[in-house]
Amino acid sequence: MKIRNTEFDLKNNTYVMGILNVTPDSFSDGGLHNTTESAISHALSMIEDGAAIIDIGGESTRPGYECVPDDVESERVIPVIRALRKISDVAISVDTTKASVAAAAVAEGADIINSVAGLGADDEMLKTVKDSDAYFVMTYENNYVNQFGEALIGMAERAVEAGIAAERIIVDPGIGFGKSATDNLKIINELPIITQIGYPILLGCSRKSFIAPFTSPTGSVAKDRLPGTIVTTVLAGLAGVGIVRVHDVKENVAALSLLRGICES
Repeated sequence: MKIRNTEFDLKNNTYVMGILNVTPDSFSDGGLHNTTESAISHALSMIEDGAAIIDIGGESTRPGYECVPDDVESERVIPVIRALRKISDVAISVDTTKASVAAAAVAEGADIINSVAGLGADDEMLKTVKDSDAYFVMTYENNYVNQFGEALIGMAERAVEAGIAAERIIVDPGIGFGKSATDNLKIINELPIITQIGYPILLGCSRKSFIAPFTSPTGSVAKDRLPGTIVTTVLAGLAGVGIVRVHDVKENVAALSLLRGICES
């Protein structure tokens, strides 16, 4: 799979996607990077730390988040995508459920449309992806079900039926979206099965609340969930997950590097 000018072997390697929230209210880092200058500085830092993809989002998807108008979301993300594309050839993902934002982002150089509304993606979004050269990350935002891999395939097939090439689809199991803590643990436990569905898998566990009970007493603070995040990253690497989406790029890249060294020894 070639994204921008980089070849990605999502079957045999695990790549790190760095999270760049240009929002005032994201659960972990809201307000930290919501100017173009601070966002670009953080993006370059993540690239230096080993991020292969930068995922830029202008609307929080935390529990209880408030939707923002299309124009507000565009005003947050488009200047950052435009500025980053001028100085870096890194693969850029836009984290949005809005077709207009996705289309504008692709026009400015984004390579991936990352939608948390996988099953609920509307016809306009599906058409936007179909008409672009972008890859499409589809998040399964419903609760865990038995035969979960088949549910993920069904979600992807909806995009294929809309005319999106299967080789451009990446599937996210949706940790934390519409799922209980037990659901999240089941999905992580089933990763070796899920990765056999025929579509590349993206896993986003970074700093999420299901980690907190296992990282007490500091687990209630999102940034203190890094050890738990690294565990999920290593399990993802062992299971054949192609992309992990994280806040703490340097630490997760290091964990995957050690994992590769152990597996290749």
